[in-house]
Amino acid sequence: MKPTPVRRILWVIAILIALGLLMAGLARAQPVQVTDDRGRAVTLPRPPQRIVSLLPSLTETICALDQCHRLVGTDRYSNHPASVQKLPKVGGGLDPSIESVVALRPDVVVMSVSSRAGERLEALGIPVVTLEPKTQADVQRVLLKMAQLLGQPDDAAHKVWRVIDAAVSAAAQSLVPEARNARVYFEVSRGPYGAGESSFIGETLTRLGVKNVIPASLGPFPRLNPEFVVRANPDLIMMGNRSMQAAASYPGWNTLQAVRLQRLCVYGPDESDAVVRPGPRMAEAARIMAQCINDKMARKTPAPPSTLPQASSPKP
Repeated sequence: MKPTPVRRILWVIAILIALGLLMAGLARAQPVQVTDDRGRAVTLPRPPQRIVSLLPSLTETICALDQCHRLVGTDRYSNHPASVQKLPKVGGGLDPSIESVVALRPDVVVMSVSSRAGERLEALGIPVVTLEPKTQADVQRVLLKMAQLLGQPDDAAHKVWRVIDAAVSAAAQSLVPEARNARVYFEVSRGPYGAGESSFIGETLTRLGVKNVIPASLGPFPRLNPEFVVRANPDLIMMGNRSMQAAASYPGWNTLQAVRLQRLCVYGPDESDAVVRPGPRMAEAARIMAQCINDKMARKTPAPPSTLPQASSPKP
């Protein structure tokens, strides 16, 4: 009895599904090798299925590549997307609980170069990959490295980057004429530590069409003397609320033009996380920053004299 056309079609579909599963299994079994930011080549027998991330931007990068399900633990600051908040927390990224990490039986731990945990974990036989983006080029590079580590095609990383790049360009186009070439100071944490022209934040400001008062020659995130900002006298100040104490304690800041005209953007925890993390949410960050610049620089009438707003106490 000859098979009916319907049966032949079902047989073909079954064979294709079986071939697909076989190829997926073979892909998972292929070894992967990544050269991390220490310059070390890290080789794994297969793409990791159990990952501990000790840097929020790396956590978000893994999830942006649709591989959130491989995370089994993170540092305490990884909070996006919401699903990772339910994962076990192993402490801070710089000094995590080694015992907590080991207990999660990870195939690999991803972390920043500056973390002190790498050598101890490697001594216990746990592979470590260090990746630390500081510029937009770094963000693109880390996306590709992470896709490579996860056994994903390069196009998965390119797709995420295209979305980021397009969003930054769209945010730049949204800037009102009065805001263009405004001189901006962005404070990333208490110190003050500022975002220089060469940082990913500084690069976003440049693409938005404003001027960063911190030159590239000072590095991506230099620690500044508060007098530097007084001398620079920016038109607008941005700062992350998560890391700021009472900003008015900086000497001389109440004389700044940005303070007198109330051109200040003090970001709350959620917005601050998006703006100061060099990862997939740079698209959201560009929109947040552009909105701040438009809102503050489009004002025609100067506001009455004011002092710097009191930011809340630091939160992780």
